[in-house]
Amino acid sequence: MLVQAPQAQSGSARVVVLGNEKGGSGKSTLALHIVVALLKAGQRVATIDLDCRQQSLTRSIDNRRSWARHTGLELELPQHCCIRLGETMHIADNESAEFAQFADAVAAVELTHDFIVIDTPGADSYLMRLAHSMADTLVTPINDSFLDFDVLGCVDPATFSVTGPGHYASMVLDARRRRRQLDGVDTDWIVVRNRLSTMGSRNNQLVAGSLKDLAMRIGFRPLDGFAERVVYREFFPRGLTALDDLTEATLGTRPSMGHVTAREEVTGLLRQLKLPLDERGRRRAANRAEWFARADTPLELHDIVGA
Repeated sequence: MLVQAPQAQSGSARVVVLGNEKGGSGKSTLALHIVVALLKAGQRVATIDLDCRQQSLTRSIDNRRSWARHTGLELELPQHCCIRLGETMHIADNESAEFAQFADAVAAVELTHDFIVIDTPGADSYLMRLAHSMADTLVTPINDSFLDFDVLGCVDPATFSVTGPGHYASMVLDARRRRRQLDGVDTDWIVVRNRLSTMGSRNNQLVAGSLKDLAMRIGFRPLDGFAERVVYREFFPRGLTALDDLTEATLGTRPSMGHVTAREEVTGLLRQLKLPLDERGRRRAANRAEWFARADTPLELHDIVGA
């Protein structure tokens, strides 16, 4: 599902940031799918939720934990931290307190985990910019419309050709430049088109064309993401993903073709993200799969006596 690639720095976690200065683009949904995919591949994953108010990723993980407890299922869970919102009357004091939490959360996992996945709020903030500046992989989901495209780039109203970067893209370019100056790492920036129409439309074609034009100008990889499917909204109350077992026991309802199609869609996208996997994690996943496969198999005599 995920593609092997060299790690940026040996011995430290790779930082994957979900970011977009526009709410409702599907950041938390995509973040949870990335996290579960990595966990299923045997990777050690920590998650940090910087969206102190909405906490969509935190609620998804809490829902997943509750559903696992309710059903007795073994659902993969990351080590999670949600940054608490500063509550004083002084912005500087709030930012200082939130930064201290964030720094402690990163320090606690950066040397013991393979990945840190960070979900950011859909608004400009100090921590949101800081997370972007430390991203090894930045994933920016956008809804398939020019309303969402506007944070990335401006277009000519007559020709739809790109006339310049939007305010969010300008911030990302600055963060990437500072990252290169700091340690020479070039952030892999991926823009994912979400809520795609399964029927296709002129709007789809225009947005895709403008996105390709902008990608060539400022350097990101455009990918097709999730179509507009009801199943993604149904997953949230139980913290599930299209990568979990598509059975009635797991889903709490009979699986449909929509679930199967969603899984194919998700696995195709994750493959294109090209996130690097640690080989030890691959072995952990293979050993765990073998253990589960044998769990219900009666022991043979030679297993008991050690022959």
